[in-house]
Amino acid sequence: MLFSSWPFIAGFLPVTWAVFQLLQRGAGRTAALWWLVVASLFFYGWFKPVYLLILLASLLLNYPLGMALAQKPWCAGHRRGFLVLGIAANLAALFYYKYTGLFLRTLNAAGAGLTVPDIILPLGISFFTFQKIAWLVDSFKRKTSQPDFLHYALFITFFPQLIAGPIVHHSEVIPQFTHKLERDPARRLMAMGLTVFIIGLFKKVIIADSAGDIADPIFNAASTGVALNMAQGWLGALSYSLQIYFDFSGYSDMAIGLAGLFGIRLPLNFFAPYKSADIITFWRRWHMTLSRFLRDYLYIPLGGNRYGDARRYAALLVTMLLGGLWHGANWTFLVWGGIHALYLMINHGWRRLSPARLPKPLAVVITFASTVAAWVLFRADSLDTGLHMLSAMAGGGLALAWEPKLYLLTAAFIGMFILPTTHELMQKNLALDAPVMAETKPVKLVWQPSITWALGCAVMAAASLLMLTRVHEFIYFRF
Repeated sequence: MLFSSWPFIAGFLPVTWAVFQLLQRGAGRTAALWWLVVASLFFYGWFKPVYLLILLASLLLNYPLGMALAQKPWCAGHRRGFLVLGIAANLAALFYYKYTGLFLRTLNAAGAGLTVPDIILPLGISFFTFQKIAWLVDSFKRKTSQPDFLHYALFITFFPQLIAGPIVHHSEVIPQFTHKLERDPARRLMAMGLTVFIIGLFKKVIIADSAGDIADPIFNAASTGVALNMAQGWLGALSYSLQIYFDFSGYSDMAIGLAGLFGIRLPLNFFAPYKSADIITFWRRWHMTLSRFLRDYLYIPLGGNRYGDARRYAALLVTMLLGGLWHGANWTFLVWGGIHALYLMINHGWRRLSPARLPKPLAVVITFASTVAAWVLFRADSLDTGLHMLSAMAGGGLALAWEPKLYLLTAAFIGMFILPTTHELMQKNLALDAPVMAETKPVKLVWQPSITWALGCAVMAAASLLMLTRVHEFIYFRF
């Protein structure tokens, strides 16, 4: 069940919200939260019911393990052993479902002749695996509040962020489950949540899917070896860059908006990354909760920047390679991660060796162009396809057939750079605050619960709903 589908918008969401409100007022907060757990499990099982067993088994195993890790009577050796066991079990499940095929195909390329099983990837396993690993590590460090099973179960299964993030910390959401908002703040949060959900739906259905309609045929042609000229190569790369931008931005808005409808504030996960003047800032703004997880649970434990440049660059390389591979079981993702590791090394080296700073517009253009080039490998179905696209982009030829959707993409491209972000419109009142938000200046265009904003949202909602006859999954649902 996709956020951008009729079964979700016309069925699941209104029923889930209405029952939640009725239970909260009549039977109490605990009953309402149990309903959210049940509804979230139904939402997950809609895709493939058998995979509910994986999610439930994971819940039942990780909760007591995390509670045991947080207990003081255990000796350090036993606690560390439990932690290693828990992390290994979670990673083993992730490896089996996500990377078995890649591993066996790689062995077969070397002549092993093994049978590759047809394993369907459970939706969201990459996200809830990382969330549970963070829970176990924080329990080991005794940073958790030792919640009851209800709050832990909702922390893992809460449907707005279950499938594709944000990857939340227990300390960010579990305290919110235990406190019911007063009537007026709750109403305002719901109004903001509905607005942001509609904005995200518009980004996904109108902009991202339209960009995909242009990018997909070009990448498909490249995968079959069709000769492309430079204009076609850049059109494909730029269209995909816009597609993944508005697809993930739209999803992030919808997730935060949906949580707001239930009185919950999720952490910010996306904040105008293409406006970044360097690749370090890009990664602070793109998939912010994944970057935070990789920093806190991989990069820093590997040494971070505490032991000199060589150790820092080695930690960066390992972190970005694994972060790239996390996105999918294809060597193209590993190469994409390696490219971004190289970008980060160059960025850190430049900061260290040169006090000079490029003019911001030039720095933004260079950062954006570098990101676009890397996206080609991310989107390509093979390294050969990616190299074919990059070769076309570096070649010659400007022949290009203009089509109406290019007007929409041009407008989206301009708006992406000059308009405030969704959460600037909300004045930081919906998503949990993030350091990057403090860097921004106040904007003139601000959301208000007014007739003007209601009409604007109605127009965006109507345009989006009219396009729901064509259903495109979110790109990050594949990871």
